[in-house]
Amino acid sequence: MLDVPYIFTELNKTKGKSMSEILTKVIVDCTTGTTEVRPLTTEEIAQREIDIAVYAAEKAEREAQEQAKAVAKASAEAKLAALGLTAEEIAAL
Repeated sequence: MLDVPYIFTELNKTKGKSMSEILTKVIVDCTTGTTEVRPLTTEEIAQREIDIAVYAAEKAEREAQEQAKAVAKASAEAKLAALGLTAEEIAAL
């Protein structure tokens, strides 16, 4: 068993009356069963923005690689077809 209470953190978005977005986190102490909702600190918000940007860049890179692979496959299949292979023969490769 852990000597230190296990803390689970969850990110929530709370809309106030002014419709401004307040980012909060829910902290659950599993040893006591207590929960606490706190607004994110400036550092946590900055890290969240960095994480969002990194994720978007990685996703764009993944999608570009998948697109390049699909284009290369289509090109290879077209070249094989130009050599006289049937669609079934190309699929079997």
